[in-house]
Amino acid sequence: LAAPARRIVALAPHLAENLYAAGAGDRLVGTVEYSDYPPAAKAVPRIGNHARIDLEAVTALKPDLVLVWESGNNRAQVERLRSLGLRVFVTQPGNLAAIPGEIERLGRLAGTEAVARPTAETLRQRLDRLQATNAGKPLVRTFYQIWKAPLTTVGGPQIISDAIRLCGGENVFGHLTQMAPTVTVEAVLMADPEAIVATGMGDARPDWLSDWEAWPRLTAARRGNLFHINPDLMQRHTARLFDGTEQLCARLDQARSRRPAG
Repeated sequence: LAAPARRIVALAPHLAENLYAAGAGDRLVGTVEYSDYPPAAKAVPRIGNHARIDLEAVTALKPDLVLVWESGNNRAQVERLRSLGLRVFVTQPGNLAAIPGEIERLGRLAGTEAVARPTAETLRQRLDRLQATNAGKPLVRTFYQIWKAPLTTVGGPQIISDAIRLCGGENVFGHLTQMAPTVTVEAVLMADPEAIVATGMGDARPDWLSDWEAWPRLTAARRGNLFHINPDLMQRHTARLFDGTEQLCARLDQARSRRPAG
């Protein structure tokens, strides 16, 4: 950019959230459905959802920068925005260490580095502490369940897999290359995870998490290792993912504590 961006559109909730973290929330002139954090984001005009945006609404806002989620936004629509001459910044953090860097880059684009840099440094320090605390812990085979129907999990490239690894876990479907692959109940039973972590919708524990209790031969069900974490803390590529990771690590510690003696 020839000058710091003054009018920014974010095409995913986590991008809007990171813009606020970078000290540039006042530059956000348009965003998508479910952009609800921080609370100020709720008042920003909507231009569609992450999968389909209103191109006319975007151009009417006259943004000098559009923030794009690589794996979540409609690629054809993103290319259309480019063809209209809009500046597009595409991002896809693949691990926890990438989040501070993204916040710093947003700060550079918006000219708010004085806020973005210390925010990023604080996150790096948190990451160092998390890594030190969980290094060398016994491995916990983990199934991360996003939804029941279809039965959806996370693959190896997904940032949640990195959080599982940091906590001393092993994603039982980490060999899959899709971001959010669908799997079968039979595949989960065959993998026999020691812990199942589900998200669902909001703070409420999803009823379907208890469905695994119908399979007592499943180690996670037999030992009571059926855990829930708010999806906003795990499925948004933001500073709050560090909060979610702390909760995840605590859940896997619970699973370790429930192992039979000897």
